[in-house]
Amino acid sequence: MAIIAIIAGMQAEIDAFASGDGQTITHHGLAVRRIARHGHDIVLASAGIGKVNAALATTIVALGFGPQLVMALGTAGSLDADDGEPRWLTGAVQHDYGAARHDGFVAYAAGSVPIGPARAPPFAALPQPAGLGLPQSIIASGDCFVEAPALAANVRAAHGACLIDMETAAIAQAAALLGLPWCGIKAASDGADGSSAETFEANFLATAARAAAAAERAVPLLF
Repeated sequence: MAIIAIIAGMQAEIDAFASGDGQTITHHGLAVRRIARHGHDIVLASAGIGKVNAALATTIVALGFGPQLVMALGTAGSLDADDGEPRWLTGAVQHDYGAARHDGFVAYAAGSVPIGPARAPPFAALPQPAGLGLPQSIIASGDCFVEAPALAANVRAAHGACLIDMETAAIAQAAALLGLPWCGIKAASDGADGSSAETFEANFLATAARAAAAAERAVPLLF
């Protein structure tokens, strides 16, 4: 039986996956729900918002439950003409890690010294399993909720990302340091623009449900 850890930023994103199933325990202050699906043991946790919370939750779950795979799940902002349908993540990059210079911000690989030639490759995810058929995207993560079209455009141009959130790249980095493969399914709730706050609030629950439904379809195809 494989153990899959699913991490999201907000509780409703976790609750949308196999809603009502399983038992919840508290592990090092983190509420963790465990369920059985398709021969796998699935461990679900809401990290809280932001990269620090995401990395901590991933580490707590990984060390406490020994998963063979970590999945990032939930909602995101769109950096392109997104229809809100779930996407399989091919990579994740921290768009706000780097050097602030007089002529603008320069992104570097997370954890590297932000001096010298700049390079910020994404953390590569597992390939999408055959038969799932989701559109694919790189996601950019940073510790801010983006409501600025100019910033959204800059992040897309710099990283080739179609989605933006506040957790996934930190989940990916923690998984990499722990020697674990990772994957992710995210759906866009808003356009990372001036109306993002209102759009997010209106679309959040439905978007979280779409992402969770796609993740439920993915689970039996992962191993």
